[in-house]
Amino acid sequence: MSSPIQITRESHWPIDPMESQGERAQADTQKLPSLHDFFSPGGVLSRSGLAFEHRKGQYEMARAIEKAFADKRHLIVEAGTGTGKTLAYLLPALRMARERQQRIIISTGTKNLQEQLFFKDVPFLESILGPLKVCYMKGRGNYLCKHKLYALRDSPLLTGLEEVSQFHAIAAWEKTTATGDRAEIDSLPESSALWPKIDARGEACLGQTCPDWENCFITAMRRKALESDIIIVNHHLFFADMSIKLQAGASADAGVLPAAGAVIFDEAHELEETASNYFGIGLSTQRFDELARDVETMLRAKQASTSSIESATSTLRDRARMFFAALPTGADLNFGLGRMPFERRADFLEESGDTYTGALNALTRLEGELERLKDVDEAPGLRKRTADIATHLKFLLESQDPNTVFWIERRAAGGVRNLARGVGHASHHTHLQATPIDVSQLLSAALFEAYSSVVLTSATLTVVSGATSSGTGGSGFEHISKRLGLVMARELVVPSHFNYPRQALLYLPPGMPDPREPEFFVQAAERTRRMLEITRGRAFCLFTSYAQMRAMHERLSAELPYPLLLQGTAPRNILLEEFRDTPGAVLFGTSSFWQGVDVQGEQLSCVIIDRLPFAVPSDPVVKARMDAITTAGGNAFFDYQVPSAVITLKQGFGRLIRSLKDRGVLMLLDPRIQRQRYGQIFLDSLPPYRVTQSIEDVEAFFHS
Repeated sequence: MSSPIQITRESHWPIDPMESQGERAQADTQKLPSLHDFFSPGGVLSRSGLAFEHRKGQYEMARAIEKAFADKRHLIVEAGTGTGKTLAYLLPALRMARERQQRIIISTGTKNLQEQLFFKDVPFLESILGPLKVCYMKGRGNYLCKHKLYALRDSPLLTGLEEVSQFHAIAAWEKTTATGDRAEIDSLPESSALWPKIDARGEACLGQTCPDWENCFITAMRRKALESDIIIVNHHLFFADMSIKLQAGASADAGVLPAAGAVIFDEAHELEETASNYFGIGLSTQRFDELARDVETMLRAKQASTSSIESATSTLRDRARMFFAALPTGADLNFGLGRMPFERRADFLEESGDTYTGALNALTRLEGELERLKDVDEAPGLRKRTADIATHLKFLLESQDPNTVFWIERRAAGGVRNLARGVGHASHHTHLQATPIDVSQLLSAALFEAYSSVVLTSATLTVVSGATSSGTGGSGFEHISKRLGLVMARELVVPSHFNYPRQALLYLPPGMPDPREPEFFVQAAERTRRMLEITRGRAFCLFTSYAQMRAMHERLSAELPYPLLLQGTAPRNILLEEFRDTPGAVLFGTSSFWQGVDVQGEQLSCVIIDRLPFAVPSDPVVKARMDAITTAGGNAFFDYQVPSAVITLKQGFGRLIRSLKDRGVLMLLDPRIQRQRYGQIFLDSLPPYRVTQSIEDVEAFFHS
């Protein structure tokens, strides 16, 4: 994960260096329209040139948000697809910031939505409201560090012709870019080995002692953030910043996000997992290797190399590899890769404790060597990184925190693409992780008590059932509120603007075997083939595992004439572009295609899901959470697994209908939604699709 921070450019101010301070002052005092004047028929929005249709739910949501801000209350809103929720929260946020001089942070779950807000929605609002002070922030790893670039230029330490070529391209770009955002360099591959050597990650930042501080891209972006009314970030950045502030305690300089009066979380269904990742601790073989590499790069650049410090980095690499190699391996992991619990840490310390102490001693030795480099500016930062790794290693092996689950993950060195192809690997990266089991108390204190108003919104937040596990009816927000520690919040459900009974048909094929039975795959393949023949391709086939996805893709590739695209064979954005541009294409995907994907029109006319998306109960984090619920007297299946699966299924089905003109069929191959009593919870929580078990109805739907 990239370390936190920053902004690319200010959206609203005209890109004109001669813009007067008077124009900026005018933007500060210009009165924004009321919600009624903006959203009502005949109002500002209807006169904007945008294809306008008054949406009662959009106006209702905007009013609820503005009242929550005024009353200093928290609010949770499920806004169905097509509500127009981005404008419903942007205008109240702008009005609060302008009238009350309180900055608002807007956090999104996906990069796509973050970019939509900044590059589409905000400019649209500016076109009708005038200049707005809005900034866009990304992780520090996305930005160029000028100091590192100049050091590499003066003392080149490049490996291979590819790095040399990339370096020259980046050096030329640095002279013209206003932001330093690597996204501007189309030719730079995601896997570039050069970029991590010159990016602006905070762990290697010299801060105000850096000779390039004043001209730094990060410094410029921080200044703009302080001048902004609205800051658009993503959940990863928000919680990375929160984690830094929690670790620093009362330090005023900690973190990167400026103070704000309120926070709006769009795609709020992702908050628990994102917060868990950043409130936890992780160490990997890569983190040790990167520390050793950065120390050696610094020494060569400063010509400060000594045999003792070179020996210390070499020893650190050796001891780290010995430690990670000694960690337990899971016999049931696929190709030796995957996640497994690390429950017997005491046994490991007894049997292989020398590898642990060896790694700790190597870190202590390197820290001491760095202490001797009194005149090297980079040494304090490297020394702190070394100490932090030692602290994290001790926590991972020795902590007895009852709210933490410890686990090991082995990832293929070749990345997701090789995993998707089912290729075995001789090399992998090992990660040792500690994850909080329950983040509700952390979020209650660090988020909901820290901000006067927090707004949570998504198209998928409620889980509707006749009764909760306690036997009483509820609003549908109980699951998400409990998992996040949200109490006494106002609640609102805004129905979708779409006509689901007319636009979508949910097909539940009869006679399907249970997914755990061997014959399920054969039946699923046959039903999928038949459906794709009816739809003439134009479909997403979504799976709950790579193995199922690969098997179905391989089976149907020999039976269908349509282009079948497979997740992992290219970056996600490239696959989506190819899907949109290829008539009759079918895309096979797993978790990353269940949400944050928007394909409108006939090109996506069908979504097929193989199984109800229950979390794997043997996953160490899932198992720990289920065990905790059981220990507390709850029902882990109904209180955790079912609600989580409902929200995921709603996300997957939500890929189909993205506009008022979209039409299509949803097919779920898992018969448990009809045969098990919990199946009704799924059906009640879904939008009001027309449901059928007749393939003839599907054919008629496409012929109509």
